[in-house]
Amino acid sequence: MSTVLPGAPSVQLRVPTDEDALTWHRAFDDPEVMEFFGGASEELSMYEEWTARQRRFDAELGYCLWTVLGEDGEVAGFTGAQPWPRTDFGPVGEIEIGWRLARLAWGRGYATTAARLTLERLRAAGVERVVAAIDAGNERSIAVAERLGMERAESFTAPLTGREAVCFRLALAP
Repeated sequence: MSTVLPGAPSVQLRVPTDEDALTWHRAFDDPEVMEFFGGASEELSMYEEWTARQRRFDAELGYCLWTVLGEDGEVAGFTGAQPWPRTDFGPVGEIEIGWRLARLAWGRGYATTAARLTLERLRAAGVERVVAAIDAGNERSIAVAERLGMERAESFTAPLTGREAVCFRLALAP
């Protein structure tokens, strides 16, 4: 079952592999990709831990940040959901949907298509509502959230960047 619109690009989601840690690291080692995430890519070890945590989330929760494969079968980035990781700011206790793509994958509709697939999987896993915390200056991600039907809610200051983040919300009907 798919809610992907006709004419949307063909993407696949898979649970991140060990190899995806290196692929994500390389894809996100780009100042433009990381502009709204502190400006620089993390160390490879962070991606190794992150992909391992996503495999655990998928096994335990039925969802995670999945690796996005583009139409050519190459890794384009990730999309998916995970519990909001902080207890000191932001939408504490919520399930956050998110996406990050390599610059070469921008402008192809991959983020929206993959996020719609994510919403299908979250509904199937019984998730009732999601949030997306997006840097207020990130027009591309805001556009994806709006295409998904998400509505602006509260905003907060992101400690990592010191910038305003807008929290979007979406109720998931069964």
